Amino acid sequence: MRVDLGSLIEQVVNGLGFELVDVELSPKGRLLRVFIDIERGITVDDCATVSNQLTRVFEVENVDYDRLEVSSPGLDRPIKKAADFERFAGQEIQLRTSLPVGNQRNFVGVLQGMRDGAVVLVTDKGELQIPFDDVEKARLVPKF
Repeated sequence: MRVDLGSLIEQVVNGLGFELVDVELSPKGRLLRVFIDIERGITVDDCATVSNQLTRVFEVENVDYDRLEVSSPGLDRPIKKAADFERFAGQEIQLRTSLPVGNQRNFVGVLQGMRDGAVVLVTDKGELQIPFDDVEKARLVPKF
């Protein structure tokens, strides 16, 4: 059901003209968090529109949950898709790998995009190429 749930949510969100950034499901599946984005930025009305549409779809599809939260991904937006690594090139990110790279799993640097299936990151120690499949988690570093 959860794989179908993710694709169902993505279909609804994309159909409304938004990008699905992430979906979080609480361990018992009672809380469902949906993070959406659009180039102009997310408004409260956008969240309400997506929430109302998802609520209707979940009712028709008999999706069992207690609470639905729809929000923007925030300033420390997660970067998940290969296209995201291209889109946010030039920005500072935090990245965690699933396996150590040179005895290190956590990196901070300026994202250069993708090259030959690897994420290119410039850190204070130089340029790193981390295979996309080895990226466990990545987020933008907010600038204030």
